[in-house]
Amino acid sequence: MSSATEIGDVPNGDVSWWWRSVGGVPAPRPALPGDIDVDVAVVGAGYTGLWAAYYLKTLQPGLRVAVLEQRFAGFGASGRNGGWLTNSVTGGRARYGRGPGTAQQRALNAAVDEVITVAEREGIDADIVRGGEFEVARTPAQLARLRAAARAEQDWPDTDVEELDAASAAARIGVAGTLGAIRHPHCARVHPVKLVRGLAATVERLGVPIYEDTRVREISPGRAVTDRGTVRAAHVLRATEGFTADLRGEHRTWLPMNSSMIVTDPLPASAWAEIGWEGRETLGDFAHVYMYAQRTADDRIAFGGRGVPYRFGSRVDTDGSTQARTIASLAALLHDFFPVAADVPVAHAWSGVLGVPRDWAATVGHDARTGLGWAGGYVGTGVTATNLAGRTLADLVLGRDTDLTHLPWVGHRARRWELEPLRFVAVHAIYAAYRSADRMEAGGSSRTAWPAHVADLIAGR
Repeated sequence: MSSATEIGDVPNGDVSWWWRSVGGVPAPRPALPGDIDVDVAVVGAGYTGLWAAYYLKTLQPGLRVAVLEQRFAGFGASGRNGGWLTNSVTGGRARYGRGPGTAQQRALNAAVDEVITVAEREGIDADIVRGGEFEVARTPAQLARLRAAARAEQDWPDTDVEELDAASAAARIGVAGTLGAIRHPHCARVHPVKLVRGLAATVERLGVPIYEDTRVREISPGRAVTDRGTVRAAHVLRATEGFTADLRGEHRTWLPMNSSMIVTDPLPASAWAEIGWEGRETLGDFAHVYMYAQRTADDRIAFGGRGVPYRFGSRVDTDGSTQARTIASLAALLHDFFPVAADVPVAHAWSGVLGVPRDWAATVGHDARTGLGWAGGYVGTGVTATNLAGRTLADLVLGRDTDLTHLPWVGHRARRWELEPLRFVAVHAIYAAYRSADRMEAGGSSRTAWPAHVADLIAGR
């Protein structure tokens, strides 16, 4: 899987392999038929919007809720992600301080359980296996960061991160060159499309219409203006994540960051005997330009990372098409991790965008005066955070004073991203510096390479 011809032959785009694996993208639901009046208009039929609709209707069944989607439910990150149902606090819990940060972490731990419980209750078969999250270090500098992360965990209550030495780590997942690993239990592997497709069907059963092929151009108090008509609503919730920049007035709110994935053909039993990975943990590493992977239900490896990180002017893709050099880079890294998979063809490649706030911190909020609400900016950690955000939005809209409405991410606002071309230059410079740092650290130093520190300063992380 190394020649340009082979790379060029890889099925590419079509939204994602996750959609391809369930028979392709769905037939569209009906579009908005014209102007309508509802109580709550939800803009975006990804995880955030669907979870918000689900909890609004379960808490108050008589509420009139409508979901508006420019393509189809699960078209964006919800149908393209790596399938990590994990407890990550976007941007780190330390930013909130010990008390609020602990509350945020516990809420996300519980959200992992909540998604699994709802999937079971609603009959959503999403290939969920709670195997935990497993992150490896493959250079001395990565190992130093891993150990620092493990020590930092000990400073927080209820810590349950386990540190593994090289032999113990390799015995669990046979990643070539592993020097150590950490693992925690608050994570499950999921099939992203099966989850979003099942959630959309569940919401519809509750009486919530999902209007597809309906592009929202502008959100303002009391209305969502679409190319099919205007939806008048007491509450309008923005759940557009990486596509937020397309909305009028929101171009610099969140940056649409690109992430890319490949998936292999199923590996033979002999390869799995060598790799292990019997616990179906999600797999990541401590590189600066990090990877993420899972062992799928049909024994493939789905493997992701950053390709071209950002398009000028916050442009977003349409169908997930991925550049050949990104496919080749991901395939090379996968084979470096798992040499036994080098002869297994890559079956599909795709890309998607995720929302990145200027301070890299996710947020959820609702203005009771205007009725406008929002949630997102998950920076790739949204499979779980969307559930917590959806529940929180429902409580905020309904005026419920709950523990969720007092979490530290509620009402958080980040400053806007810089104007172009500064935004484009800065993002590409950040990732060039991170890649340079990874190359320098491959030489064996145990210190984090200096370009990574420069990139952190520019990024504001």
